[in-house]
Amino acid sequence: MPFTTADDAVVHELHGVRFVSYAASALGSTELCAWRGEVPAGTAGPAHRISREEVFLVLSGTLELTIDGEARVLRPGDAAVAPPGSSLGVANPTEEPAAMWVTTSVGLEATLADGSRISPPWAS
Repeated sequence: MPFTTADDAVVHELHGVRFVSYAASALGSTELCAWRGEVPAGTAGPAHRISREEVFLVLSGTLELTIDGEARVLRPGDAAVAPPGSSLGVANPTEEPAAMWVTTSVGLEATLADGSRISPPWAS
């Protein structure tokens, strides 16, 4: 299916963040996954190691991305690329919600600090 309407997007929530999936294997994509991440004010997700490259584009608000220990504050229109195997952290230290567009390849897995692994459904 080459089109996903806003009504067709699949919503997931994890660690206080809302993931709105527009491209994933469940929606007909065979290679890429893409979603809008909605990060509430004052939210910081747990650091995790990623198995695939991820590209982030800030749509609204302000986000702090930390990739392999290097932190950067990103605003609308700013982007970042996290290479496979890197340690990643995403936080919204402000008092306003923020949104980002994220793209990766099918099969992304995340390993948390305690060694547990997550295969997020929005990236499968």
